[in-house]
Amino acid sequence: MELMDAIKGRRSIRKFQNRDVEKEKLNELFEAARLSPSAKNRQPWRFMVLRGNEKEHVAQIMESWFQDETREIPRYSKSSRYTAGSIRQASVLILVYRQWDAVWETGDILSIGAALEHMCLRALELGLGTLWIRDTCYMEQEICRYVGSGDLILTCALAVGYADEQPEARPRMDCGDLMLAFNGDKT
Repeated sequence: MELMDAIKGRRSIRKFQNRDVEKEKLNELFEAARLSPSAKNRQPWRFMVLRGNEKEHVAQIMESWFQDETREIPRYSKSSRYTAGSIRQASVLILVYRQWDAVWETGDILSIGAALEHMCLRALELGLGTLWIRDTCYMEQEICRYVGSGDLILTCALAVGYADEQPEARPRMDCGDLMLAFNGDKT
């Protein structure tokens, strides 16, 4: 698969087949992450693989956020309910962590983004589907307490499995709309 074909073909998969992902394929995803660029070569990513009841419990934790009737739930977070369903269907849930370091926070998060993109593209090449999940942020403390991640910070998660859907490409901005003109001091 050519790189641009993978970039154009990658989709967020929310429905997965009831089929296990082979350990060898998971190892390929971690190898892709390991080789990704990182600020000052810090390689800040740490991964925890959950399957079966472990990922089911994370899905339950995410759903519990909606059961507190006193909590005002922002509109943008309501997708978490659907994300919990995708976690259940996926063969694997990979929790992505980093160490706390205020000086390196931005660089580490950007580096983790690069690692996740490498993983998503490699997954596509291996015939797997992925869902890059940020909805874990609403229940971060509860998830970390459940899995015992120590002092690490949960950055995001990646659901991995064999896709049971082929979504269309989502709308994207034109390249011209992405570009900013220099308006600074011209002296």
